Amino acid sequence: MSGAWHLAASLAAPALRWNLRRRVTRGKEEGPRLPEREGHGAARPEGRLLWLHAASVGESLAILPLIEALAARDAGLNILVTTGTVTSARLLPQRLPTALAGRVMHRYAPLDVPGWVARFLDGWRPDAAGFVESELWPNTLAATHARGIPLALLNARISARTARRWGRWAPGFARQLLSRFRLIMPRSAEDAARLLALGARELAPPGDLKLAAPPLPADAAALAALRAAIGARPVLLAASTHPGEEAQVLAAAEALRHERPDLLTILAPRHPDRGPELSPELGPWPRRALGALPDAGPVYVADTMGEMGLLYRVADVAFIGGSLVPHGGQNPMEPARLLCPLVFGPHMQNFTEATAGLLAAGGARQVPDSAALAVTVADMLNQPEATAAMARAAGEWVAANAALPGRMAEALLALMGKAGRQS
Repeated sequence: MSGAWHLAASLAAPALRWNLRRRVTRGKEEGPRLPEREGHGAARPEGRLLWLHAASVGESLAILPLIEALAARDAGLNILVTTGTVTSARLLPQRLPTALAGRVMHRYAPLDVPGWVARFLDGWRPDAAGFVESELWPNTLAATHARGIPLALLNARISARTARRWGRWAPGFARQLLSRFRLIMPRSAEDAARLLALGARELAPPGDLKLAAPPLPADAAALAALRAAIGARPVLLAASTHPGEEAQVLAAAEALRHERPDLLTILAPRHPDRGPELSPELGPWPRRALGALPDAGPVYVADTMGEMGLLYRVADVAFIGGSLVPHGGQNPMEPARLLCPLVFGPHMQNFTEATAGLLAAGGARQVPDSAALAVTVADMLNQPEATAAMARAAGEWVAANAALPGRMAEALLALMGKAGRQS
C-alpha cells in the first residue's frame, strides 16, 4: 500500500499544484509562500535543528510551552515549525516569546508528494522530527525515516472511528506507519490503547499537551474598549461555533432574555470568514471584523482571528462550540485556564479525557440541547458564587498538567542523542 500511495501522490502533483493556487484565491494559502508547499525555502541554520510539525492553530499553540522547555534545556538548539494553515502561520510569531524569535523558524509544510518532501528534507536536514497529534503522512514519514532522522509522535491522537477503519482495512499499513516512530507520547489512555492495538511499540505515559498551554493573551487596550462597550450587561459567549450551532445558541439566548433582557450574546465562529454570512442571515448585528463594538442590541459577532483570549475575559459564561452539532467539540481548556465558567453540549469526542476530567472536578457543565443550555446558563448567571467556584475548579484541574512540556522536551532531546540539561 505504501508503494501505491507513493505513486498516487507523485501523479497527483499537477492537480495539487493547481489546487494550491485555487486556495490562494480563497485566502487559504499565501501566494508568495506557495513554493514552501513544494519543499522550497530552506534556510538551515548552523548547529542542531529539531523539526516540529503542527497541522493547525490548536496544535501550533499547544507546542509553545514545549518550545520554551526545549530552549531552556538546550541553548544551542534551533527549531523549525511547520504548519498547514494561514491562521497558524500568522498566530505563531505573535505568540512566540520575543527571546526565541531568532531560534524558531516557520515554514508551510510540504504536501505529501515524494519529490517535494525530498526537497524539503534535503534542504533542512533536521536532526530529529516531532509530529503533533495525528499527522501521519506516509511519504513524509517514509522519507524522513529513510534518512535516519529519529521520529516522534507527540500528543498522539487517534479517534475510535479512525482506529476501527485502520484496523479493518489496512492493519499492516498502520503498523508500518507507526513503526517509523522511535518515540510515541499519547494524548490519553484511550489513545494509547488504540495505538497499541494498531501495532505501536512502547509508548510513553499519556499526557495532553493542550492542557499545559499558557493562557491565551489579550491586548489591554482592546480589552478595556470592549469592557466599556459592554458595561454591566451579562455576557454569553458562544466560542468557536460551527454551522447550524449559532441558531441553537440564539434560541437559548432568546429564552434567557425573558429573565435577563439585557443579555449580550457574542457569536465567535470557529472560522472567522463566516462572519459576513452570520449577520445578514441571523440579524443585522455589529461585526468586530468591521471595527464595530457591541451596541445596545442583543448580539455581537466576533469574527476576528486570535482574539479568543479577549472574549473569554469578558464572558460571564462561555459555551464551547462544536458540541451542539456532531463535530466533536472545541478546546475547553482555553476558557478553563482563564477561569471563565464553561458549558458544552453532548458532542465532545475530540476532548474526551479533558471533558471527563473537567466534569469530575466540578469545573464544567454539560447539556444535551439548546433548551437545556438556556436553563443551565440561567442557573449559572443566577448563582455567581457557585459559578466562580466551578471556574476555579476547572483552572486547578488544568494547572495540574504543567509539568508535561518539560517531560516531553527531555524525551525529544534524548531522542536527538543528547540528554536535556537545565540551563
